[in-house]
Amino acid sequence: MSSTTPALELRDLSVGYRTLGVEQLVLRGVSFAIAPGETYGLVGESGCGKSTAAFAALRALARNGFISGGRVLVDGQDVTDLDPAGLRQLRLTKVSMVYQDPGRALNPSMTVARQIAEVYEAVGVRRADALERAEAMLVKVRIPGTGRVMTAFPHQLSGGMQQRVVIAMALAKNPKLLVLDEPTTGLDATVEAEVLDLIEALKQEFATSVLFISHNLAIIERMCDRIGVLYAGSLVEEGVGADLLARPLHPYTMRLLRCLPAAGRRKSDGRLDTIPGFLPPLGSIRTGCVFTPRCDFADAVCRTDAPGPTRVGSQMACCHHIDRATASGRNSLDLAVPVPPTAASFGRPALQVSGVSKTFHVGSHALRAVTDVSLTLRTGETLGLVGESGSGKTTLARLLLGLTAPDPGGRIELDGQPVAGQAKRRSRADQKALQIVFQNPDSALNRSHTVRHLIERSLSRLGGLFGRQRSERLMALVSAVRLTERHLSMRPRQLSGGLKQRVAIARAFAGDPRVVICDEPTSALDVSVQAAILNLLADLQSTAGVSYVFISHDLGVVRYLSDRIAVLYLGRIMEIGPAEDVFNGPHHPYTEALLSAVPDLAELHNGERTARIRLSGEMPSPLAPPPGCVFNSRCPRKIGAICETTEPTLPADADHAIRCHLSREALGRRGGAPPVAADQRYAPVSA
Repeated sequence: MSSTTPALELRDLSVGYRTLGVEQLVLRGVSFAIAPGETYGLVGESGCGKSTAAFAALRALARNGFISGGRVLVDGQDVTDLDPAGLRQLRLTKVSMVYQDPGRALNPSMTVARQIAEVYEAVGVRRADALERAEAMLVKVRIPGTGRVMTAFPHQLSGGMQQRVVIAMALAKNPKLLVLDEPTTGLDATVEAEVLDLIEALKQEFATSVLFISHNLAIIERMCDRIGVLYAGSLVEEGVGADLLARPLHPYTMRLLRCLPAAGRRKSDGRLDTIPGFLPPLGSIRTGCVFTPRCDFADAVCRTDAPGPTRVGSQMACCHHIDRATASGRNSLDLAVPVPPTAASFGRPALQVSGVSKTFHVGSHALRAVTDVSLTLRTGETLGLVGESGSGKTTLARLLLGLTAPDPGGRIELDGQPVAGQAKRRSRADQKALQIVFQNPDSALNRSHTVRHLIERSLSRLGGLFGRQRSERLMALVSAVRLTERHLSMRPRQLSGGLKQRVAIARAFAGDPRVVICDEPTSALDVSVQAAILNLLADLQSTAGVSYVFISHDLGVVRYLSDRIAVLYLGRIMEIGPAEDVFNGPHHPYTEALLSAVPDLAELHNGERTARIRLSGEMPSPLAPPPGCVFNSRCPRKIGAICETTEPTLPADADHAIRCHLSREALGRRGGAPPVAADQRYAPVSA
């Protein structure tokens, strides 16, 4: 094929699914093309049809899926005309896909070596040569210790390592098109940055075109040359990445971007913008513009006439009122303007933790997952917990909840009174005072029960309410989490991800808790639903005075919701202080590396890119932590033997405490680290 032939081209593509004999369209007349070597981003809310477009490109739709119209061409070849043998050949030689969950893409019963070698063998390489090429490919995807990894099984690797193996398998056949479907969701900031760097470098080396699907708009802008915006199965806007996200034309794109917490914005500065209403049910909109029911500019013509594409510069949008929308100023995002933090007043301590540690025993070895953690959470305050996977965040949360018993010597107090280390030994009042909202509501909610039953059961067990009192409290909770009475008869499988998370939040608040632990509650949600959930959490906090421990990999979300932030590494608090102090500096070198790894949409809009600090290697095993400062083996600012022999202390009397031998004057700040002078390289260990 010609070097100008698109790697992927969708021409007026319509795709549907048959459910109970009824055919419903998911994609309607979608057209776009990806040039050789180009990265094309596809964004939109969950249910807009992004993954359906990807599966249609591979002709890998579910059994009830079908292409009702249009064409799909991969490297000029129409996949809709291929017989099974031709389709297998296409997938073998021209197209690969990397899924969101690498654990489900790898065979748990096969070693990494066999799984990558199989790809080479499938294209005709001898087994011995295939194993050599497999190891060489692991080197290309920057996996250290390839010999050990080759003999490992998937469950023995971290999530980031698993994703690198999947990328290695996808690129082993040098495809024309690589489809990435949410490839970094669930990865922490540093691993995510490494995977994105890897994808960018390998794309250049292999001259591969990429279809990149993600709900993270900052990642999309960083990675993609052009962006397409899907809504309810229709492509409503398309353009060069930087232009589209800086100056969107379509009201839906504007709304998506305004759902993001702007740089420096805090919950005290007001609610996040959200998109009113919900995605329309499949097949419900047959005339007019698909965004009409949720659009601020909709009028009679929008309800009757479907808008055609209008081109403005490098962008295309399907909207009758582009002039009105852009003149409104709502596409001027002002993402780079920080809002000064507002001083907040909090009540007495709701939760106090003193010297809490947790040691697990693995055979004859001691694994210290949490080490001497002390912190205070005041009434109405949110403490953000951040750190890489394996840093001890979830273990600390389980210790607070009593799901894991702490080592002897630690102390947990609730409202000034000590509580037992194990939940089963705590009073009913203590149990209901500490609740949790999990990352995945599907795992937390019983699919066989209705929403009414799920919440009423918690009201009975935690709140001790029955009869009329329970019914009144039920309706108050449903209203507080922005559900309606019609949702009560539904089961979780009938609800969207955002609605299920609202049910989980309502259940957590059934016993009027004093402290709620939020463990990645928005990581799997798209930006519009995320904004609604963050608003809900902030509203409930302001009305109920509840305190939150908020765990997340998304540092932008943590900054918006948190009043104070604690940074964990190998089970130790490396830094703790007011949110703005932690973000603006001085930072611990580990905090500095975490912040540099996060794509910042405001900086990208201004053409700025904070130099990323690359940490060497992976986090050490808690079974064998490094002597001295536990971060010294990866620290880019290590100053000498003191870091390798003496563990720095965390000042107990400082509002913004940092565990580091460097003096505060020598520590880095947002926008660049100052030089380290010879006389200020480290503070006394006793400081």
